[in-house]
Amino acid sequence: MDLKILKALNVERAARRAAIVVTDLASGSQRLVKEADDLGGDPLADVLSARFRSGKSGRVEAPDGAEVFLTVHTPPARIVAIGAVHISQALAPMAALAGFDVTIIDPRTAFATPERFEGVNLVAEWPQDALPQVGLDPYTAVAALTHDPKVDDPALQAALDAGCFYVGALGSRKTHGKRRERLTELGIAGEDIDRIAAPIGLAIGAASPPEIAVAVLAQIIEALRKRPQAVEERSAA
Repeated sequence: MDLKILKALNVERAARRAAIVVTDLASGSQRLVKEADDLGGDPLADVLSARFRSGKSGRVEAPDGAEVFLTVHTPPARIVAIGAVHISQALAPMAALAGFDVTIIDPRTAFATPERFEGVNLVAEWPQDALPQVGLDPYTAVAALTHDPKVDDPALQAALDAGCFYVGALGSRKTHGKRRERLTELGIAGEDIDRIAAPIGLAIGAASPPEIAVAVLAQIIEALRKRPQAVEERSAA
């Protein structure tokens, strides 16, 4: 690989930004496409957008008939769950099996114990203190699960500001209505609040904490694989 391309790729990877190395299989020439690039004039725009979403590498045929190989580099997707609750206990192992790095944040030390979350990255701090260290980004999902505005609201605000690919919050529609009022008072635009999945999780009739965890994880996977390119571009700006 050309040294300049390699250096540029390493910069993107270190910053948890996606990039694709496009290799012409006939000539061996390469170019780097960054997630934040304007793909409007790129002959591979559609397939590049799809590969950024899927994260899958592979051989494709360009419109001019040339065969190219797309080596896709996407950051590992993460889930940050706010609340060391029963749903989080079920969500953490399932999310890990699905390939997500998982972090649980909860300042309530009665809940955030290593015994309840063995092997999980557990942070017993307030979200506003912990999240700057975690570093939210467009490849992070945030699920607010405490039902406590003092804990959930700062995390939701930070997730929206960071352009996280998924932002969800536990609670009924009535609860979310009150949440919307609070977030509006904080100066968050209505279109941003609309990005919050609330009530959280796919509508599969989940009742128990493990079932709700399944619904949440499924919704996160759906958001990751089907996220609009426009959201990616806005978040990467």
